[in-house]
Amino acid sequence: MNTQLILQYLSELADNNNREWYHAHKPEYKEANEAFESFLNELILELGTFDSNILHLPPKELTFKLVRDTRFSHDKSPYNPAFRAHIGPKGKLPVPVGYYIMIKPGNQSFLGGGLFADMFKDATTMVRNYIAAHQTEWEQVISSEEFRNNFTVKGTSLKNVPAGYDKEHPLAEYIKMKSWYLEYPLNDGDFADAASLIQKSAEVFKIMKPFNDCLNNALADFQMPER
Repeated sequence: MNTQLILQYLSELADNNNREWYHAHKPEYKEANEAFESFLNELILELGTFDSNILHLPPKELTFKLVRDTRFSHDKSPYNPAFRAHIGPKGKLPVPVGYYIMIKPGNQSFLGGGLFADMFKDATTMVRNYIAAHQTEWEQVISSEEFRNNFTVKGTSLKNVPAGYDKEHPLAEYIKMKSWYLEYPLNDGDFADAASLIQKSAEVFKIMKPFNDCLNNALADFQMPER
């Protein structure tokens, strides 16, 4: 597949972020989207060598729409010029956590993992409780040399340790958090060769997996709210 084609289309969409251009260039969108789904399919097969839980996933069910919800935004641009997907055990649902990829031109692409969503209070509580009770496991994951060389745990955070937790806990900075996620940046040059990008992405996600596993252990009993 031609991954440069994906960046080319998204760059043109970013420069012409309006409905007229989008609808006039549906063939280009279709071609770029097919390239993205082909990329995801190859990536899933590579990830399956160390995580069989995601091998059953059809790529087209993992992607997110380009259309933006502009109701509460000052930016009324109708499209997000980025191809995004979440490869998790239950598809693109945020829980269980999985492997996230965003392709966005201008060196804004990244590989991600962990819990990005901080609106699920039950999930936040489960992770906090798990971190507080499994200090050794958490420390082993985030202190490994491979992890530290590639990631920093990110996420929204409270100013203080929430009520019910030890304020002096060695992992207090993580207990204060409401989301726990990782980002590994990609630059536009990474898309010059699809095979190399797939290999690089798989290597990054393999290093990320113990972090995801830890969070999924914490979230084992989580139920997505009904819409």
